[in-house]
Amino acid sequence: MQKIRNIAIIAHVDHGKTTLVDKILHSCSIFRDNESTGELILDNNDLERERGITIVSKNVSVQYKDVKINIIDTPGHADFGGEVERVLKMADGVLILCDAFEGAMPQTRFVTQKALALGLKPIVVVNKVDKENCRPEEVYEQIFELFFNLEATEDQLDFQVIYGSSKQGWMSTDWKVPTDNIFPLMDAILENIPPAPIQEGTLQMQITSLDYSSFVGRIAVGRVARGTIKENMPVSLVKRDGKIVKSRIKELYTFEGLGKVKVTEVSSGDICAVVGIEGFDIGDTIADFNNPEQLEVIHIDEPTMNMLFTINNSPFFGKEGKFVTSQRLRERLYKEMEKNLALKVVETESPDAYLVYGRGILHLSVLIETMRREGYEMQVGQPQVIVKMIDGVKCEPVETLIVDVPGEVAGKVIELVTQRKGDLLIMEPKGDLQHLEFEIPARGIIGLRNNVLTATAGEAIMAHRFKAYEPWKGPIPGRGNGVLISMDKGMTTAYAIDKLQDRGRFFIDPGVDIYEGQILGEHIRDNDLVINITKGKQLTNMRASGTDDNVRIAPAIKFSLEECMEYIQADEYIEVTPASIRLRKIYLTENERKVNGKKFVNQ
Repeated sequence: MQKIRNIAIIAHVDHGKTTLVDKILHSCSIFRDNESTGELILDNNDLERERGITIVSKNVSVQYKDVKINIIDTPGHADFGGEVERVLKMADGVLILCDAFEGAMPQTRFVTQKALALGLKPIVVVNKVDKENCRPEEVYEQIFELFFNLEATEDQLDFQVIYGSSKQGWMSTDWKVPTDNIFPLMDAILENIPPAPIQEGTLQMQITSLDYSSFVGRIAVGRVARGTIKENMPVSLVKRDGKIVKSRIKELYTFEGLGKVKVTEVSSGDICAVVGIEGFDIGDTIADFNNPEQLEVIHIDEPTMNMLFTINNSPFFGKEGKFVTSQRLRERLYKEMEKNLALKVVETESPDAYLVYGRGILHLSVLIETMRREGYEMQVGQPQVIVKMIDGVKCEPVETLIVDVPGEVAGKVIELVTQRKGDLLIMEPKGDLQHLEFEIPARGIIGLRNNVLTATAGEAIMAHRFKAYEPWKGPIPGRGNGVLISMDKGMTTAYAIDKLQDRGRFFIDPGVDIYEGQILGEHIRDNDLVINITKGKQLTNMRASGTDDNVRIAPAIKFSLEECMEYIQADEYIEVTPASIRLRKIYLTENERKVNGKKFVNQ
């Protein structure tokens, strides 16, 4: 039997998980000496590289001292918590990574709680000890306290701690004595993480993630919990609802380095990829053909937010996208639901619109951005939090919000958060920053980040996580200003924009095609204003002194997709196409808006 260790790496976003996996891969000689690999090897899709974050968990394996170590790299954003929850089932231990300055952040707490509840053995890695102002001892104390508060067992509280810098490629048991390699961490994994248990008996394997190949279709990935799985073996697929489907395994692969290697059989404890099973979902169990026994179904926390996805019905419909029909939109959303467990799609009364439930704005925006790059064209509405009736009381999701800011602007942040029904719980110094903790309704966080960053000149560090459902906190003020709406269809002119600059700030440059009902900018007052910026200058053969000055236009404000999602109100849509993102009113003509305006007043 091959000696195997299965570990998941969990941490808050930007604490260095993917960088650490890079260094482990390099130090275990996965690559040839002359091979060029670049950085963040595992963040291999375009969106992950552009944003510098991990979105989908990935599996790799390395050999160290004749032991195979399966490593699962997980996302750090709370919005992708569903990814972490399901892959922890494949691990026997976890590396909990912490920044030596920031300490245990909200997402660290969230995934650590899940890992400890599953009984996994932790190793704590205090990373980035080369940073200025770092405080490794304090962070160690903080993590011990966190474990204690999360009701860790005595064995889990007796954790090994390793200090180091993933970026510089060293780890050590003492942060004041740097080494020149990361082998102290690898040795700690072998000593502290229990070997994958060998369980004899009939086959049991839970599908915890999906892979896809254009040659063989969907591939089931999971860990063999009991028995042995073999090529060409007849099996039973036990669905989440207990239904049993008979099937046969065509091919088996195990993970080696960054790729997969074909094998004939896999024993309990190892992670493998199975080809040939049809119609499976995450959480299903591959079991013995004659006596199928189901493993406990993976429980994923509920989504906290929803958005309306609908087909694009603007005047520019079909100009830029390949997939524009409601049938295509429906197929794509349901396909996403198969692998994205924290996502839920519900059909509405309209055949062209779907309510998509997710974990947060980032979770939904990554889905929209991915679809947009695939050639889909659609419109999305304002994100809404999910309200529940609990014991006859209207309740809404409340989040814990943590903000680290320079002391002189802490007052501005507190003011912005309390306006949105946030309560200040903790205020304490943290290095040269002020550490603030709030409880705030999830509704209040939508649109808050931009305001906080503006008020603090971009110096605030914000993080939040779902806490619980609590009674409704009352109305929260929305956007302060109205918008500038186009009166006509045509091309914008510099002359018209220049003449209307004192009315507000524009989102549109000159020389852009626009349509009636499109949102062109933000009004300086709180009401909406209909304007015409397609008007050109009347040309005559008369010249007047002073009127032919050069046009001076302030640069247009460009929103990212998330900023658009936080900006729009209930009576507005974002039109998303592969080439552009536009804001528009749901009702395009002024007459329709007057007739239907009352619908949105109470929202």
